[in-house]
Amino acid sequence: MKINFQNKTIILILLFVFQLSFSQKKEETIGTETVNVVKPYSPTISDAFKVKESPSLDDTGNQPKETIKYSILSVPVASTFTPSKGNAASVDKSKKERLFTNYATVGLGNYSTLNAELFVTQDLGNNDYVAGMFRHHSSQGGIKDVELNDEFYDTALNVGYGVNNRDITWNVDLGYQNQIYNWYGLPADFGATIPDQRFDLVNGINPNHSYNTITLGGNVEFTESVFNKIAAKFTHFSDNSSSSENHFYVKPTFKVDVMDQAINTNVIVDHVSGSFKNNYAHDNTEPVKYSFTNVGIEPSFVIHENDWTLELGAGLFYSGDSENSGNRLYFYPKVNASYKLVGDLMIFYTGVNGSLNQNSYADFVTENPFLSPTLTIKPTSNQYTVFAGLKGKLANNVNYNLTGSYLNDKNKALFKSNDYTEDLGNENYAYGNSFGVVYEDVRTFRFYGELKADFSENVTFGINGTFNSYKTDEGQEAWNLPTMKLSTTLDVNFTKQWYAGLNIFYVGERKDMQSNLDLATVATPVTLKSYFDANAHLGYKYSERLTFFLRLNNIGNQAYEKWLNYPVQGFQVLGGANYKFDF
Repeated sequence: MKINFQNKTIILILLFVFQLSFSQKKEETIGTETVNVVKPYSPTISDAFKVKESPSLDDTGNQPKETIKYSILSVPVASTFTPSKGNAASVDKSKKERLFTNYATVGLGNYSTLNAELFVTQDLGNNDYVAGMFRHHSSQGGIKDVELNDEFYDTALNVGYGVNNRDITWNVDLGYQNQIYNWYGLPADFGATIPDQRFDLVNGINPNHSYNTITLGGNVEFTESVFNKIAAKFTHFSDNSSSSENHFYVKPTFKVDVMDQAINTNVIVDHVSGSFKNNYAHDNTEPVKYSFTNVGIEPSFVIHENDWTLELGAGLFYSGDSENSGNRLYFYPKVNASYKLVGDLMIFYTGVNGSLNQNSYADFVTENPFLSPTLTIKPTSNQYTVFAGLKGKLANNVNYNLTGSYLNDKNKALFKSNDYTEDLGNENYAYGNSFGVVYEDVRTFRFYGELKADFSENVTFGINGTFNSYKTDEGQEAWNLPTMKLSTTLDVNFTKQWYAGLNIFYVGERKDMQSNLDLATVATPVTLKSYFDANAHLGYKYSERLTFFLRLNNIGNQAYEKWLNYPVQGFQVLGGANYKFDF
């Protein structure tokens, strides 16, 4: 029988009232009684104990779980599918091109041009080797409207020995070079003062002149040493006009740690001395001698901080002029900084640098072989070059570089045509067909831009340009310095066998000045016209050893003048082969 909540409440109230009615008695009189206390009551606390009681659990209705067993009933299914065995995916590997240590090249062209090269090297042991190089380039001339012999020969032979060890690597080289040129650049109005003798005068000129160069040099690199490397070179240069020059150069580079900062230091010793038999006026009684010794030290250290790279340094040079008893001390800045504006996509760089550059007869001939053996030699001081620019990537395969700079050069060497007379007794170079060297203080503002792109593994392209503005003292011109140079190249691999390339360059106007002293006229500067030149080459790889090539130079067949009165060869074709081999 179930009793609901309301009935339970009524019953409890009735029990409570009933209890109260029995607990109340009628009021009665309480009598007096005597209570004797036998002893004081002293309550005590007994030891507490825990009632051990285990609750009883009523497990009625809790039945043990039954163990359930599973089984799979396999029923065969007919199928015609047969899985194929898996194979690892293969990658097509291109055949590794074999590298040869030796090669020979021979080419023949018009103007009776011969170009030949031979390079051989042989390992003597595990760490040392010997190498040799032979080069020859010659032409029998034939430039249009040139009256004098214009052939040239350039032959060089080099041998070397080197050692590659774990702690040190060094090599030594010995070389010899013979160059034969001709002063063939007569002025356009040559013979104007003696028209009846012009034929005899021209036929009496022997324009041939030759240079001989002997070099001995070497390099040493250290893996674990205070010295990083040492470079040294000795050059003996002479010509068939009794000129002679000795040039010695040594540059040790070492690194020293100071207060956890690595300081890199270059020490430079540069000595040049030589003599010319005559000056250009041919009025000297003793050979014209020169001797300079430049000693410099260039310490610097580099700081890397996040995206910044900063190089701080300086250069201190002492220059001694033994022939003229003139000694000078030079100080140059060496500060370079770069900052990554947008990672490798855009890098800003700037700096200011200076240096003392030792000029030499051999270096001048390398740039202009038509010099008279009557030069003045002295060093050029680049007091400072201030520059700033941006470089980086326009895309993963396109690089760019933009630079603006300002150069301040003291005693900058400039090539200038020699004045002349039409005297039958002159030297062979004194008929307006040679150049001298003059020194000017030149300040140059320069802008340079370059773009390189690798469109694919088979196509590369590049273009660059240099724009110059010159200012000299006393209103002189910056002789034979171009205001603009542009160049572009394109190389293409059509197939694994065929390849080709194209090079186009542009040289802007230059200034020169020359006077026929017999005419007694005031010389005025002459502007040499700007010119384009286009060259191309085509090659076919017959095998991994043999390659045939065809080279085309001056495709436009322009008779432009690189130097005053010196037209170049016209359209040139050269064909040949290159063969690679091992011993």
